[in-house]
Amino acid sequence: MTKVEEKSFEQRVWSLSDEHRKRSGTKDFRVFQAPGRVNLLGEHTDYSGGFCMPAALNFNTLVAANPRSDTLLRMYSLDFKHAAEFDLKNLQPQGKEEWSSYPAGVAWSLGQRGVKVGGADLTFSGNVPLGAGLSSSASIEVATATALLALADAEMPQPRVALACQKAENDFVGAPCGIMDQFISACGVKDNALAIDTRALTLELAPIPADLRLVVCNSMVQHSVGDGKYGARRKEVEEAAKAVARKLGKDEATYQLRDATLQDLFAAKDDMSHEAFLRGRHVITDSERVHLGVAALRTGDARVFGALMADAHASFRDDFAASCDRCDLLVRLAMSLEGCLGSRLTGGGFGGCTVSLVETAKAETFAKALAHRYREATNVDPAVFVCKIADGAGPVELE
Repeated sequence: MTKVEEKSFEQRVWSLSDEHRKRSGTKDFRVFQAPGRVNLLGEHTDYSGGFCMPAALNFNTLVAANPRSDTLLRMYSLDFKHAAEFDLKNLQPQGKEEWSSYPAGVAWSLGQRGVKVGGADLTFSGNVPLGAGLSSSASIEVATATALLALADAEMPQPRVALACQKAENDFVGAPCGIMDQFISACGVKDNALAIDTRALTLELAPIPADLRLVVCNSMVQHSVGDGKYGARRKEVEEAAKAVARKLGKDEATYQLRDATLQDLFAAKDDMSHEAFLRGRHVITDSERVHLGVAALRTGDARVFGALMADAHASFRDDFAASCDRCDLLVRLAMSLEGCLGSRLTGGGFGGCTVSLVETAKAETFAKALAHRYREATNVDPAVFVCKIADGAGPVELE
């Protein structure tokens, strides 16, 4: 973060604290945070048990929290200027993508895992761009889980926190996300991308060198995991997995593309739709790109890693059919600018943000030039951020 951004973080914490004191009537509360994320390689691989490589960003959700003596969850969002209240005794899945459904779903999910969640006052403030593919929903979920576990004086390993939050989004909110977003928000490590095995829920550190920065550009084309396109792609991936399983004589109910090779996919090509074949090819090749990316970063070969990002975008655009014209434009513009080693659409797709790997010395100039050229081409003013990689969720110490 720059000094300006650090001051902005402090201001956000104090503004949140002031609002929470007014609403809760107590000075005895704590503040927690959970970051958003950007994904570098391995998109839509997580619900196939595959590999992905996200990084936690210096955008986050803050939540101020104190326990109550009753069973009410009383919540307020500074961003939406909206209050909501739930009774823990009557929590039922909502099937709605409303902001309050995400923290309520986390309380429900933790209860399903045996955590004795008590009533609480929760006040939220976030700066993760909404609908931009930087996982604002997972940030809210993981911040809530971190707060509620602390209030309950309960401990849970961070991968299990991620699973509880994924369950909240899948089963309470009704959005069919994988585990990547919640995992990186809970487990992120400063200055490192994480190569995540989404089936084993294990990780490897993939250090991003200090002479490279991630530049995130918001196309301003919004997307939503619950709008149907994400779910349609997931069904096509599952269709490919079942066809491969039948060909190999495996159990269709449990087989995942994580275990398939391109040779396996081609052998089963005639037993699936053309769309399913393309989606499967993306999943298999993008998981492999994660392994190649780890090797490139550990040997300091940034150009190879940048080339893998470019390949990942082409696969996401062509095989997964999850890009859009303006995001493709952003990638082309980024790749034409000095200092850019690789660029791609990140997140669930169909809009949102691109991420570019840029030489640190040229990152600020790159960001300004990218915004200018995109504005000239589209008459849309994008939001561009030169980012740092942050730690995962945890408490915020108030001075």
